[in-house]
Amino acid sequence: WGLAFKFLFLVYLVAIAILYTPSVWPDKPTSDAHTALVNLNGVIAPGGEVDADGIVAGLRAAFEDEGTQGVVLRINSPGGSPVQSAYINDEITRLRRKYPDVPLYAVIQDVAASGGYYVAVAADAIYANESSLVGSVGVLMNGFGFPALMNKLGIERRLHTAGERKGFLDPFTTERAADVEHIKVMLDELHQQFIAVVKRGRGDKLQADNEALFSGLVWSGKRGLELGLIDGFGSAGFVAREVIGQATIVDFTPRKGLLERLTERLGVSVARELGTSLGLGSLSLR
Repeated sequence: WGLAFKFLFLVYLVAIAILYTPSVWPDKPTSDAHTALVNLNGVIAPGGEVDADGIVAGLRAAFEDEGTQGVVLRINSPGGSPVQSAYINDEITRLRRKYPDVPLYAVIQDVAASGGYYVAVAADAIYANESSLVGSVGVLMNGFGFPALMNKLGIERRLHTAGERKGFLDPFTTERAADVEHIKVMLDELHQQFIAVVKRGRGDKLQADNEALFSGLVWSGKRGLELGLIDGFGSAGFVAREVIGQATIVDFTPRKGLLERLTERLGVSVARELGTSLGLGSLSLR
């Protein structure tokens, strides 16, 4: 009983520690002059390692700090949710208007494609490496179809819906031309929104007569500079030192507490299962 009591007491202490562990900051903000850094690293998705709430919180803290001379948003992302990407882009635009004397530069590491590039175009300027991958201005929705396999195995699909076309994305039934056309119209609408955001952010820097810019293709950093997708080559340290003029870097990327990470992962799993049960495909800027 003594051991059992000690074990339960230990569990209690751990639970309290988890419950009261807030999001933490890697570096303590300071009033001394510095370059503020926010990292966007991974697939952009609600409740994931990179979501709008976390990035926006870091950006707000960076801009609000008295010592911030400029902000570097360091991006390494293949893309993800169009909605989350739009939230971040909108917030960068708002913060740049609110703090006109504090520039924000996007620095691309290995990749800033699709949703990652959607975020980057809100910056004052974009820097990358010659070997970085940039662009991929497009939208996709993917899935699988198994009707032939179902027939071969002799499996009967029983799908009951309320709504004439509710099951139009069901992977176990044959696609209908009208459903495919509906998807194409929706994807084209999202694509046009993406193109408008890129044109608004890059303006006349883009190679205007090159239709391939918005075809979904990805480009090297070297080619991206020629096409107007980026403004120059450089790392976060280079931009801090040579562009902003303040080599001291303070990291404002928020790190989530243990409880937040556990609950968000559970929430993402539930959302995925719910999406599957509702027949929803995977839509992303990737």
